[in-house]
This record gives sequence, C-alpha cells and structure tokens, in this order.
Amino acid sequence: MSVTGPSSLNSLSLQLYSVRNALDEDLAGTLARVAEIGYQQVECSYKLFSRGPEVASALRDSGLSVATFTSSLVDTDHEAIFAAAVSLGATAVIDTYIPEEFWTSEEDVDRIAGHLNRAAVGAAAHGLRVGYHNHWWELERQFAGKSALELLVDKVRPEVVLEIDAYWVAVGGADPVAVVRNFGDRVRFLHLKDGPISRDNLEQRPAGQGRLPIDAILAAAPQVEVGAVEFDEYDGDIFEGIAASHAFLSQRLPGAAV
Repeated sequence: MSVTGPSSLNSLSLQLYSVRNALDEDLAGTLARVAEIGYQQVECSYKLFSRGPEVASALRDSGLSVATFTSSLVDTDHEAIFAAAVSLGATAVIDTYIPEEFWTSEEDVDRIAGHLNRAAVGAAAHGLRVGYHNHWWELERQFAGKSALELLVDKVRPEVVLEIDAYWVAVGGADPVAVVRNFGDRVRFLHLKDGPISRDNLEQRPAGQGRLPIDAILAAAPQVEVGAVEFDEYDGDIFEGIAASHAFLSQRLPGAAV
C-alpha cells in the first residue's frame, strides 16, 4: 500500500535535497517544518528513502505526499527503485544528475538515451513514468546544431518526460521560456529557483528574487503537473529560503495554496 497519493495538477512541491543537512540532523522535525511552511508535497530521493522505514513513517506523520521520486537510472537496480517510488505514491521517477563528463559526444547522448529507454519500459510495468532533469551542461553542449538536451529528447521514447530546471537552462545560455515552450508536453515537471544566473550555488535565491522570468516560464508550460522548489545551496537560513519561495509560487500555482 502506498503511503501517499498522486500529485494534483499545477501544484507546488519541495525537492528535499534542499534541506538535506537538516534531514541528517532531524528527519521528522525537518519534515514537520516543511509542512508547517505550507508545502503539501515533496520530491524524495531513493538515497533518502534507503535510510530505512523511518522515512516513510516520517512522511506519513507530517502529512506530506510524494509527488515525484528521484534516482540515478544508469546501471542501477531499477526494480528496487520503482518499488520504492510506488510505495510512496509517486507517479514518476526522475534521473536528476548525469555528470558533465558523460556528455562529450553524440555517442554519449545515445548511451544515456538507451539507459532512459530501458528504464521507461520497466517503469511502465509499475505504472510509473521516467523523466530526466537537466543541469547547464546539457544546454551548453552542442552537437550538429542542437543542444545535448534536444538530441536526448529526439532519442528517447515518447513516454519519457522532462523535469526542466529553468535556472540551469538559463545558466547554460538558453532561454528557459523558449526551451519550456519548445519541448511542449514533454515538460511535466519544473525545478524552480532563482538568482543572478550563475554557476555559484551559494548565489541561488528564492523564487522571485533573481533574474529568472518565472511568470513567463509558468505561462509557457500550462501542462506542468508539479513545480518543485529547489536549492542546491543557500547562503542563509534554508527554511527562510524555502518559505519565501513558497510564498511567491503559491500565488502562481493554483493547486499550491493551503
């Protein structure tokens, strides 16, 4: 039996990586604080889930549902990952990090697409979708006149979806509004942070406090199911940061308000 239910359309979530240090110190207390801020959903990783059954229990006790689940899908035990995702009620498993050194050629893109395609077939048997989340290098790297991310989308199965990190798109030199619009229905999830458009993670800011055109991005992607607040790092109190993002985005995602 799943712990949680599926996410609602146009809803707001929190990528729990943002509060990873607090989770290490106090799992239950951190999740309770996330819920107190107003979040109803989170994005949970297989790494966190693997800490043990206390994770599912703490999520249940906090009232947080799991909108999306993240894990590497390259050379991993897909069955264990998919079983974990189903147990938490997630509808998609997203590979959120294939390092820059693995994107050096079209052949690299072919290999990555192959991994995602195999995962997608296995995921479907569990009622799940597979997705991919970008960083800047998939936009910055160009092959045959296309970005590596565009080539990847050309090569993966049609049911493979995207979780677009709009900030990293901009850091990679692309227009996030155009990218979201051009990929259309492939974009089912967003990561939303803000800042000066810099690779320095400590410069990341809450949504609405930087240069990212968040309103235009959301307008370009009405099909997006969940927008997830995320900070890779934060130079301040992370709970204040995720609260500021929630306050800004809950006015823009109709399913987010409490």
